[in-house]
Amino acid sequence: MVGAVSRRTVLATLAAGPVLTLPGCSTPFADTRLRLATGSERGVYYRLGSALARTWQAELGLTGTPIVLSTAGSVQNVALLAAGAADVVFSQVDAAAERLVGLSPDAPDAPRALARIYDDVLHVVVPATSPITTVSGLRGARVSVGATDSGVSVVAGRLLDAAGLGPAGIRGEQLGLDASVEAMAAGVIDAFFWSGGLPTPAVEQLATDLPIRLLDLTGDRVLDVVRSRYPVYAPGTVPAQSYAGITEPVTTMLVRNLLLVDAAMPDDLAEALVEVLFTEQEQLAQAGPAALTIDPRAAIGTEPVLLHPGAQRFYKAERG
Repeated sequence: MVGAVSRRTVLATLAAGPVLTLPGCSTPFADTRLRLATGSERGVYYRLGSALARTWQAELGLTGTPIVLSTAGSVQNVALLAAGAADVVFSQVDAAAERLVGLSPDAPDAPRALARIYDDVLHVVVPATSPITTVSGLRGARVSVGATDSGVSVVAGRLLDAAGLGPAGIRGEQLGLDASVEAMAAGVIDAFFWSGGLPTPAVEQLATDLPIRLLDLTGDRVLDVVRSRYPVYAPGTVPAQSYAGITEPVTTMLVRNLLLVDAAMPDDLAEALVEVLFTEQEQLAQAGPAALTIDPRAAIGTEPVLLHPGAQRFYKAERG
């Protein structure tokens, strides 16, 4: 395994390309300006994206401050990447897979992955005093299914279908995380869906202001049904004490998260971005504990999205 300092020296020596080279610059990446598409400002995507932006700038010697975009989430992020309006995006694997429908994974306009970073945990949040205990019990309730173009809206729709509800079975609202939290605190909605890292700061704050529960997905077998239809999902657990008032583990669903880039990103830049992701992992974890779960062995599990060749080069060197 090559040490971080020597690998960065090698990258600085070998990196080339018209986009990355600027006479007089101290690093080969100095002329690179990154745009990161993340998510809600009170979600883990945004916090980790902001930390990554600062770390990439410092470690790679970027003279331009990276731009961190607050977005609706995965669906919008994938669209921004496809349109050339973002350079690095966070995306749930299901939203990325939807982008590949009708495309070959190695098509020039198909996204490429830098890494599988951590798993999102599905939250179905209700007030602690609510009589609702299952997803099927949401029938007729006022429910936020996530913002338009968010990854959570994809998951929520699939879970509601698996529970035999569908859009007509609830009084649905398409609210982002912050608006969902505010609406529940005000008593305007009965439940909301959220998919994010543990703990999600906005949900953490809500739990201190208003006692909440998370629905267990085993009660009406909705987890089994949705996984039989969509194998990209996996069962998971929200540990007790993840949020105030959550005293018992809750069975839920996990969604892999990927860092995506365009296929045209230079290999040396992609490799450098991945290297910093791992060499500065402890620093990134200060922005969110989810960063500690990022593991080089699991990071290659980005199927159905192909790894970027620069990322492949990093992982091969790590294994060597």
